[in-house]
Amino acid sequence: MSKIRAIIVDDEPLARRGLELRLRAFEDFEIVAHCANGREAIEAVAAQAPDLMFLDIEMPGIDGFEVLRRIPQTSMPMVVFVTAFDRYAIDAFDAHALDYLLKPLVDERLERTMAHVREQFAQRRSVKHREQLVALLATVTGAGQLDADELLARGAAGIPRRFPEFLPIRLGRETVRLPVASIEWVDAAGDYMCVHADGRTHVVRATMKQFEERLDPDDFQRIHRSTIVNLRRIRKLKPHTNGEYFLTLDGGHELKLSRSYRDRLERILGKG
Repeated sequence: MSKIRAIIVDDEPLARRGLELRLRAFEDFEIVAHCANGREAIEAVAAQAPDLMFLDIEMPGIDGFEVLRRIPQTSMPMVVFVTAFDRYAIDAFDAHALDYLLKPLVDERLERTMAHVREQFAQRRSVKHREQLVALLATVTGAGQLDADELLARGAAGIPRRFPEFLPIRLGRETVRLPVASIEWVDAAGDYMCVHADGRTHVVRATMKQFEERLDPDDFQRIHRSTIVNLRRIRKLKPHTNGEYFLTLDGGHELKLSRSYRDRLERILGKG
């Protein structure tokens, strides 16, 4: 039986070490990477393709929530939060997270978590888990929505360009005007879309169809049922044994092109 490969992400060395020592009691788990910050976590997921990530939330710089935003949907491992958050935030974890561990760790709770992870691993509910994680981000940190009013107003003003140069995203009373050229890729999870642009991710309540209508198909193509990529950001194309391909973007992120979208290869290869 193959082991469940895990990474530990925590900015506190003693916390990482303490969790590793506890995990040695579970012979069907293997720690493949230790990460001291969010950037290392994103790199480890890309390099190691772990099955599971123990993720601290409160870290300087790129925190745990931002780590989740920046990992492509098709690469997302199972996630167990390791947190000192208060009860209010835990209510959100109860509703959306695979599982969580409160600091300081309790052995009995860890055993229940590991049993839950084994169950999920056996059933491979990766898509459902991703949707739960994005719903958690929207609950805890908020989500925007495409500002249709501004898009319509620009069209009514007689602007000849069919596809906008900016995507207006409404966040409360504010509207962020996101340059379309800055978008690296967009992926879907349930009722939300994650728009990845120049190292930041915007969680937006929208549909894949809405984005396909607003993004120029000469520059943006769907490569997976839940992923749209900016063709100008692709730097490498690598075939996989099962007929799929892996695309490496200029920012280093790797996305999967599924067999169902292999007709996009000619357009991808011809885009300079």
